[in-house]
Amino acid sequence: MESFVVSALKYRPATFDTVVGQKALVTTLRNSVKSGQISHAYLFCGPRGVGKTTTARILAKTINCLNPKENGDACGECESCKAFEERRSLNIHELDAASNNSVEDIRVLIDKVRIPPQIGKYSVYIIDEVHMLSTSAFNAFLKTLEEPPAYAVFILATTEKNKVLPTIISRCQVFDFNRMNIQETVAHLKDIARKEGIEVEDEALNVIAMKADGGMRDALSIFDRAASFGGGKITYKNVIEDLNILDFNYYFKAVDFALSKDISGSLLMFDEILAKGFDTGNFVLGLMEHIRNVLVCKDEVTAPLLEAADSVRQSYIEQSKKCSQEFLLEALEVVNDCAINYKQSKSQRLTVELMLIRLCQLPDQKKN
Repeated sequence: MESFVVSALKYRPATFDTVVGQKALVTTLRNSVKSGQISHAYLFCGPRGVGKTTTARILAKTINCLNPKENGDACGECESCKAFEERRSLNIHELDAASNNSVEDIRVLIDKVRIPPQIGKYSVYIIDEVHMLSTSAFNAFLKTLEEPPAYAVFILATTEKNKVLPTIISRCQVFDFNRMNIQETVAHLKDIARKEGIEVEDEALNVIAMKADGGMRDALSIFDRAASFGGGKITYKNVIEDLNILDFNYYFKAVDFALSKDISGSLLMFDEILAKGFDTGNFVLGLMEHIRNVLVCKDEVTAPLLEAADSVRQSYIEQSKKCSQEFLLEALEVVNDCAINYKQSKSQRLTVELMLIRLCQLPDQKKN
């Protein structure tokens, strides 16, 4: 039986072209490689799972390639590239500062820096979670970072830039990585599903992308889980069941009940949500986000602010046509008041039910 490789590893970017969601940053790095303007120190900052370490490895591989392509990418065929891909390269050194954060660990690293590369031009030192280094370790590293040998390149990666000493930051070229937006994540997951022969629904991928909260690694992990749960088919119904997420159709229903002033229908819907075991506080926050999204879709200018798959965005646009702007603004105030008072309430269910009743009693407004 063939061993399973998680998608986050199987489809890990190997060239600048395959890095997702960091176009401007990747273009800058590629141009610096093509022009030979290699800095001695880089600082890659950004949230988890957006490609910091992956990009560091691609940069390390590319600057040591013996036969780089015209576009600045590594050839993937020379001895240096093969050694990198087979994890036997002596030019690339990785240190996890989360578990190697002492002065002694940095002294070992400094000793390694004195040894020049045997193949290629550079010895590259990738330090992950660099903010975890102790203050004394940072200070021990400072002199080497400021005046390294010509062949040494340091790539520091961190999720918490604010914890890195300013003296370290000032000696690095700083690159800030973006969170993946939902459209980019969905497009990438679609491409992987096509390669793996997995049937997917856009709504399901949209939920996965939202749950991942801008991290591609998290999205791929959820994708693998959903594929296993659905037996090779990823549907919206299976994803919300597997992840225990409230079906967003309940939010559409809540607004429809408010528009039709159907208090009974609204309360019965809420009872159904409770019967399924969902947290009422999360429902309130989800409804507030939903009404905000409907309001955003009232205007073509602001519609792009809604990060969602095309099919989901269309549902929001259709509901926005039923609602006046005044209704949506008043509805937002009602739900926001509920969210503020929810934690202090002695009867949280009643607080949410009163909110739903108030929504159904909002005055009719002329649509605009």
